[in-house]
Amino acid sequence: MPGSVPPPPHAAVDATAPSAVAVSGPAHLLRVTLLMAGSCLPILGAVLIAPVLPKMQDHFASVPGAEALVPLALTVPALALLAPFAGVIVDRVGRKRLLVVATVLYALFGTAPLWLDSLGGIIASRALVGVAEAAIMTCCTTLIGDYYSGHRRVKYLALQTMCASASATVFFVLGGAAGSAGWRVPFWVYAVSLALAPLMATVLPRPAARADGDAPLAAAEARRSFPWRQLGGVCALTFFGAMVFYTVPVEMSYLLDDLGVENTGVIGLATAVASAATVGGAVTFARLRRSPAPMLPAVFAVCAVGFGVMFLAGNAPLLVIGAVVNCVGTGMLLPALLTSAMSRLAFEDRGRGTGLWTAAFFGGEFVCPLVLLAGESAAGSLAGAVGVLGLAAAFVAAGLWAARRRVGAVDPRPLPEQLA
Repeated sequence: MPGSVPPPPHAAVDATAPSAVAVSGPAHLLRVTLLMAGSCLPILGAVLIAPVLPKMQDHFASVPGAEALVPLALTVPALALLAPFAGVIVDRVGRKRLLVVATVLYALFGTAPLWLDSLGGIIASRALVGVAEAAIMTCCTTLIGDYYSGHRRVKYLALQTMCASASATVFFVLGGAAGSAGWRVPFWVYAVSLALAPLMATVLPRPAARADGDAPLAAAEARRSFPWRQLGGVCALTFFGAMVFYTVPVEMSYLLDDLGVENTGVIGLATAVASAATVGGAVTFARLRRSPAPMLPAVFAVCAVGFGVMFLAGNAPLLVIGAVVNCVGTGMLLPALLTSAMSRLAFEDRGRGTGLWTAAFFGGEFVCPLVLLAGESAAGSLAGAVGVLGLAAAFVAAGLWAARRRVGAVDPRPLPEQLA
């Protein structure tokens, strides 16, 4: 079970003033739109080609090991192994500059399979897409932390989750429609990032460390060390939380199939309903004007209850109800973890810290099906594996609640609305 996450000292939370940027008006709306669109690009990379994998399999049927290599083309970007390094680069060369460069490279690497005939070359290009995705997600999330503070930051991090969850369904449908014209056609969609890059370069302001020019405070922060211990706890929770987050999207169709549901339309509808519940959870989190850390035990508990219902479900409707409960929890879980991480990072460390958080999240996403596969072997069924994961989530919730009882019932950090 991940270790407890002690709250940072009062002064460490959002001590750095955000950049002096407008929080209303057309410029603000365009800035938020660009950051949300950029945050959706890694989701596009994860689901766009899923519908055409069987056609790719047929095309490369003569390649040795194609049965394992073709699915790897879908999952390899999720490794995001370079996210921590992207975070270091963000802090050194600047968020905006790296975001624009990564967005251009995303289009270059993403469209490469249109011209590549080697399966190995396609997988290599997909790995490079993962590098660009890591940089884009790290930059967009870091910029949200730079531009906004307090409840506004909570609101836009929750909006990031909402947009990512909603876009997954849209991109899956888009990939399926485009794939009807050939397995290479969906790769053209990656070129959309070329339209975003010049807008990001001209519209997004360059963030500043602070607006007050407090030299003594700057000198004090120059001597402070990176909050490895505090952020390590959040990243450990995030790694586990990513497995919880991706269980329903990845395994729902298999769980329904085990219950005798084979109609792809019904399976798609059930998955869409669960995705809508994720969006609903994110909306709920954005409306709760509370510090995120005290909410984590309850959020993990909600996820555990959803898994418990899915484990006990003997029919499809009850399974969907359990998935909806779980997804309401995961919709709150992701922005809660991300906001909690952001609250521990000063401006100078925000890129590196966000990169570490991103790596933890994508790492949990990557191992999710592997962990459930191992759990299925041990428990005898996929539903049993989901039940075991739900039990683990319950233990995490209990551990976090006990840790908060030890450090005191009152969180020393100010609530988001007090920071706005």
